[in-house]
This record gives sequence, C-alpha cells and structure tokens, in this order.
Amino acid sequence: MFLNIDIARLILRLSVGVMMLFHGVHKIIHGIDAVKSMTVKAGLPEFIAYGVFFGEVFFPLLIILGLYARVASLFLAFNMLMAIYLAYGSSFLNLSAHGGPNAELALFYLFISISIFLLGSGKYGVNNK
Repeated sequence: MFLNIDIARLILRLSVGVMMLFHGVHKIIHGIDAVKSMTVKAGLPEFIAYGVFFGEVFFPLLIILGLYARVASLFLAFNMLMAIYLAYGSSFLNLSAHGGPNAELALFYLFISISIFLLGSGKYGVNNK
C-alpha cells in the first residue's frame, strides 16, 4: 500500500497556498476598497486593511514553498478569522442559499491553515519541518 504523508502535506500546502494566492492577486489588481470599508465599519483603523496583502499574498507564498509554513499558516488562520469577523460577523454560521454556512470558504481556509500548522511542511518544503 502506497502511503506518503509528505506528498499529502505538499498537496495540502499547494492547494491552500495557490487558491489563496488567487484572492491576493485579485486584490493587487483591483484594490482593497471593500476590505477598507469593512475594516472602518467594524471600528478599526483603515490601515489594518493592508494586512490582507500579507494574508493573501506573502504568507501563501511561504506556505507553497514550505518556508516557515507553520508560522505562515498561523498568520493565514488569523487572516481568515479577521475575514470571517469583518465579512460575516455573528452570521458566519447562518446557512446560505446552497445549504452551507455563509463563511464556508473562509472556514475551509481557516481549518486547512490549522492543519498545515499541525502537520508542518514535510520533506518537500524548503526548510523541511
């Protein structure tokens, strides 16, 4: 039976890193005005919105490379907690029209980030931990 946890770790890292990077590139191209308005609406300073570039570009790149993936995944998890708070507030578990929670995608990224933190990057990461 073929079993390789390091390949599974690589697939997990690439999946979350690449998919999150799409969100970050979109924000680079189209701006973060929506994030700024959600931040201000929540009573937070507008400059905090710029953290989205770290959470959706820089940390996903580190996760993809397996370079300090555990640390990067914690920051990505925090980014997802902030996204859930800003975008959904207390309604994040309300069901959408498709039957899943409103914040389904953000919750998915949150849980996968926590999994990467617990598993580490494996032998196919730059710093192999």
